[in-house]
Amino acid sequence: MSDGHLYKRIMIKLSGEALAGDGKMGFDTSIVSKLALEIKAAREMGIEVALVIGGGNFFRGSLGEKLGIERATGDYMGMLATVMNALAMQDSLEKNGVPSRVMSAIEMRAIAEPYIRRRAIRHLEKGRVVILSAGTGNPFFTTDTAASLRAIELGAQILMKATKVDGVYDKDPEKFPDAVRIDSISCLDVIQKQLRVMDLTAISLCMDNNLPIVVFNLFADNSILRVARGENVGTTIS
Repeated sequence: MSDGHLYKRIMIKLSGEALAGDGKMGFDTSIVSKLALEIKAAREMGIEVALVIGGGNFFRGSLGEKLGIERATGDYMGMLATVMNALAMQDSLEKNGVPSRVMSAIEMRAIAEPYIRRRAIRHLEKGRVVILSAGTGNPFFTTDTAASLRAIELGAQILMKATKVDGVYDKDPEKFPDAVRIDSISCLDVIQKQLRVMDLTAISLCMDNNLPIVVFNLFADNSILRVARGENVGTTIS
């Protein structure tokens, strides 16, 4: 599958924690720059790129609950964190000569366009990278679910989940040294085995709409480009 690129339009899901690098909070500008250059290379191959970024490097709803903040309020705070990440990503892309647009599911017109499906598709068709922030705009939904939903809405051919590990394992590789990486698995098996890849809503959406997912290591060299070209990288969930 590595002869010529396979995908015309891709959705990349980045966790906020990935942007923080070795730090637990904030973002590492070298990681953001590396990502921007890889996305630029994909764009130069004619691949249309949409991005959903989490906000866990600043705030997440579950943290709010521990602080005594109501869950829905905490989730809205987490959505605002994703907007900060989206603006940082846009800044890095634009500095590297890649036109991009930040769209938000929560209206804040001074810094982001409101998310409108047809407008997002038009941006992609014009070669702009579309960075989708504020999740789905609803509490109780994760950014994984937002990435699945937007990928299906925008007609992406694959959902690429960029993480700190190089795929899906049969058990937690950080706790179990004998954990085995899985090359490919079905959505149903992920659900039945309760593998913590994405939340069940996100996996179910992909399963119902025949959207394949690739889980891969963001920090491996040219990983985004290699997945976009259809190379056998990470774990494929279909």
